[in-house]
Amino acid sequence: MLDMDGTLLDLAFDNYMWLHHVPERYAERHSIPLEQARAELYERFRSLRGTLDWYCLDHWSEALGLDIVGLHRDENHRIGYLPGAEDFLADVRQRDIRVLLVTNSHAETLILKHEVTGLRDHFDRVYTSHEFGHPKEDQPFWQALREEEGFDPSTTLFVDDNHDVLESASTFGIDMLVTVTRPDTSEPERDSRHYAGVKAVAELI
Repeated sequence: MLDMDGTLLDLAFDNYMWLHHVPERYAERHSIPLEQARAELYERFRSLRGTLDWYCLDHWSEALGLDIVGLHRDENHRIGYLPGAEDFLADVRQRDIRVLLVTNSHAETLILKHEVTGLRDHFDRVYTSHEFGHPKEDQPFWQALREEEGFDPSTTLFVDDNHDVLESASTFGIDMLVTVTRPDTSEPERDSRHYAGVKAVAELI
């Protein structure tokens, strides 16, 4: 099981969108200074982090009065794989392993990123938290995923860059957990905490 953003795709795109591009457009839309826009938005983001709404483009379009999907499309040239991730996926597909994409990403984001990268083609099945009504941070997500997929937690490897998600997966009983320590190539490497860490998934081959 593989996460998408920050595990396979460079989180630099998402960080740019939410920390820079969206605040700039929000400031323009509401005729307020950029620093005020950033302060308002960052507080709203923090209040919803880890919830389904945090990952929902429809929610943010309505809440901010912006075409969030359109803004993402305007900057789609920034979307790309993390170093070695595409080769890693091609290698795994040659093995006798069922490969799942398990993401909190909104459906529109997934469509856009697939259009740019062809990501979905590397997987046996793609699951998003929105189809289950719960983010990966919550236990009902994993319960619904197991009912749908029938996976065995003791023989499943899960890779993600979000430590809260990894903690949730651990609580559910998934033992083989790996975190990506450089999910954003524009930022320094992160601490892996108590999880097995790789700078990039290519190190798992």
